[in-house]
Amino acid sequence: MAALVDAFVRVVGTDPVLQGLAGGIVIATLNLVGASLVLVWRNPSERALDAALGFAAGVMLAAAFTSLIVPGIEQYSDGNPIPVLTGVALGALFLDQADGIVPHAHYLLTGSRRTDAANPGEGIAALDNERLAPVVLFVLAITLHNIPEGLAVGVGFGSGDTAGGIALMLAIGIQNIPEGLAVSVAAVNAGLDRRAYATFAGVRSGVVEIPVAVAGALAVQFFRPLLPYAMGFAAGAMLFVISDEIIPETHTRGYERVATLGLMAGAIVMLYLDVSLG
Repeated sequence: MAALVDAFVRVVGTDPVLQGLAGGIVIATLNLVGASLVLVWRNPSERALDAALGFAAGVMLAAAFTSLIVPGIEQYSDGNPIPVLTGVALGALFLDQADGIVPHAHYLLTGSRRTDAANPGEGIAALDNERLAPVVLFVLAITLHNIPEGLAVGVGFGSGDTAGGIALMLAIGIQNIPEGLAVSVAAVNAGLDRRAYATFAGVRSGVVEIPVAVAGALAVQFFRPLLPYAMGFAAGAMLFVISDEIIPETHTRGYERVATLGLMAGAIVMLYLDVSLG
């Protein structure tokens, strides 16, 4: 794996910000690859999608700890867990509050109705009569959940640990493939054109993940004390998405065991990448 790190440095250079830019491009491209699978895999089964999303959750789960939380505590805050754990709490809080503005991703994947408990009949269900509203909400929700992924890659490279940044880039990129496919299937089920959405997904992912990755790298370069907080924030946001979105979504259609096995496979892949590149 050292050869991979050397090759990456030869192509991109040693500037952490440029590395963050390259990492953002890679994960956005793999998101496009996943979204484009809907053009050839026209009707993936629910079982296959749950396994794929479980795999994505496993990759993110392992990456949150091995590439963000643990190094954030051990290497960048002198063993003091408070900055990283503060970042974890802030990342989870950010996603929690953001979900009050846009719908949960699993609503968009299943197409089920969800209403505000305090105001039945309002919220998402009340917008069903407006043709454009579900599409707009769809884009907002998926875009929101791409932010922590891009941030994690940018922070990883911004820390100066190229090998760790590459591990995160590969992990996020790999999990972007099944995630991109899942949201493309949801978009097609909502009535959007396959080719048009596959193209749009790549543009949307690039517009979000690439600048966020660069911003993450820049932030920790110029404000070094923020690094452990930023690593914790990215990890907390990822953990929130796993627990609040992906796992519930993969346990609603009777394929819990397949999803769990997918999660274990994803965690194993990420752990292998982390050890091999570390």
